[in-house]
Amino acid sequence: MRHFGSLEEVQLQNSWLTIGSFDGVHRGHQEIVNRLTAGAHPVGSPAVVLTFFPHPAFVLGKREKPFYLTSPEERAELLGALGADVVITHPFDRQVASTSAYNFMAKLKEHLDLKHLIVGEDFALGRNREGNISALRRLGEEDFDYSLEVMPPVTNTGEKISSSQIRSALAVGNVERAAELLGRPYALTGEVIHGDGRGRAIGVPTANLEVWADRCLPKTGIYVCKAHVLGATWGAVTNVGYRPTFEPQPTAPIVEAYIMDFDRQIYGEKLRLEFLSRLRDELRFSSVDALVEQMREDIKIARERLAEENT
Repeated sequence: MRHFGSLEEVQLQNSWLTIGSFDGVHRGHQEIVNRLTAGAHPVGSPAVVLTFFPHPAFVLGKREKPFYLTSPEERAELLGALGADVVITHPFDRQVASTSAYNFMAKLKEHLDLKHLIVGEDFALGRNREGNISALRRLGEEDFDYSLEVMPPVTNTGEKISSSQIRSALAVGNVERAAELLGRPYALTGEVIHGDGRGRAIGVPTANLEVWADRCLPKTGIYVCKAHVLGATWGAVTNVGYRPTFEPQPTAPIVEAYIMDFDRQIYGEKLRLEFLSRLRDELRFSSVDALVEQMREDIKIARERLAEENT
């Protein structure tokens, strides 16, 4: 998979294309990309995904941060794993937002030699979303010589799967539902950074994860996770929150993980945490001893849940 930072960097022939935000690369997105690759590859065409950063909803003032389910790099990696040959993360700004559907499709024809476009049934592009399904079909037939394929939505228990649904599940700590919609556990990836050392001092050392500030976090609380680091996978108990026992005036939430049966030095290493289930709310304890007792109980329960998952 080749990942480009703008449409201007790309020059392709006979492309099959899909366009969208693809934040999270959930099961609905996966269905579109699977159809794209299944159609493009047998005829020798590149399977191309065009997406945007920042998210158009930010630029248009319709969303607030933190928001993203995946970083642009994570998103491209996930799309590549599905078989996309080229991922283009095009910068989105007010100028792009004001571009007519005709001019945007002309640009796609110029850089990609677009032959086939696959989109969802509620898709639209261009100024004021003028490039709806009927307009895109007309542009393909009359101006730019591409065919249009419209995919039906993928549903879960009767509801259309969407990135917004996943954010809503994370907001209440329902990481199992998020995983159901994503088709995989929700995960946070970042570099392990130095914390205040309290965990090690009380006998429960934790790895502090540097998380992108614009990333959507699960609701504050304690979670059972799988930790991927140094090429191996370990069980973990992860705290997302403000450490109220130690921080009377919390600022930004932190993400720190106790990695079970693990004692290696990993500062500066990349750590990936997959969220499997929620144990409890984050609490303020009357003493450090009470906190440690609860943490050991959390670890015991987490071991049991992980053992059940592996049976």
